[in-house]
This record gives sequence, structure tokens and C-alpha cells, in this order.
Amino acid sequence: MPTAARTARPGAPGYQDVLDAPPHMVAQIIEGTLHTQPRPAPPHALASSGLGYEVTGPFGRGIGGPGGWWILDEPELHLGADILVPDLAGWRRKNMPRFPKTAFFTTPPDWVCEVLSPATKHIDLGPKRDIYAREGVSHIWFLDPDARTLDAFRLHTRQWHPIAALAGEADVSVPPFQAISFTLADLWIPEPD
Repeated sequence: MPTAARTARPGAPGYQDVLDAPPHMVAQIIEGTLHTQPRPAPPHALASSGLGYEVTGPFGRGIGGPGGWWILDEPELHLGADILVPDLAGWRRKNMPRFPKTAFFTTPPDWVCEVLSPATKHIDLGPKRDIYAREGVSHIWFLDPDARTLDAFRLHTRQWHPIAALAGEADVSVPPFQAISFTLADLWIPEPD
């Protein structure tokens, strides 16, 4: 189902429009426009959950890795006038030493991952990517469960520079999580025999 873009009230949409979205929808305000889309389809959810599992143990909890991160599924980010919900985001604890008690985050993450779907791909690769650069997010990953790919970028002088392009069953050891390795194949729905 495609994303719906609309201005819900006269003038620019605000946080109340996000709160008023139906509970089965993800609502974001991107460049002054309210976007809503349904919760992710199973292949998307599996890829996002699998990636979260791979990085949270070693980086969020320090199990088999260096720790030092907060890793979250679908956090709500309030970045200037934009309200974004990435599929995954991570903050180095040195950059956000205290976990906020609010329902949203105003500190830009150090890493985001957007799991691409046909309905949201144009937003993830377009305006959301630009907002993450504007806010100084240092790494962005795009995970595509349909194409079975992972593309990773590092921010340098406010521009995204590619650092990895992986596909299929490739081993993943990519900044900022290069201290671990896992196989990309673990994130996909297995092909039928």
C-alpha cells in the first residue's frame, strides 16, 4: 500500500497529527508534509528484526562486542520541524549518555537503517536521507529485503559516501559495526526448496 501524504489541518501539520494517526499506521512529518503508511510487511519486519538482533547484543548490551550503544526499533525522532521514524537507529552512549524519558528523541542518532519497501523507498532514499545528512547522522544503511541487498554510507562534509554494497549471502562487517560479522542471508525469508 502506498504512503499517504497529506496536510491534515490548515497550515503545516504538527505533532498532534502524528498522535492522531491510526494505531496501525506509522506517521511522519517530512519537509512539512504528513506521511502515513501501514506497519511493515513480513519480509520487511523480518529483515529489520534480524538486523536489530545482530547489532543489539554486541553493541547495545556488550555481548560478544564492544557495547557502548543504544539500539532501538522504530524510534520517533524530532529533528527540527521533521518527525521521522527510521526502522532502526543507534546512538553512541558517549553522545547520548542519558536515555530520554520522553516519547521521542531530539538527539540525532549516530546510525540509522531504513528497510526499503516499494511504498516508502522514494521517501527513505530522498528526503529522509537528506534530513539525516542535515542533522549529522554519521552512518546510514539501506536494507532491501526484495533485492536482498545492504548499502551503507558514511557522512563526510554533509555528503553521503558509499562504504559497502552487499548482496545475497555476503558477510557483513560494516562501519560503524565492523567489530562483528554476520551473514546477510540471516535477514531474508528463506527461498522455497
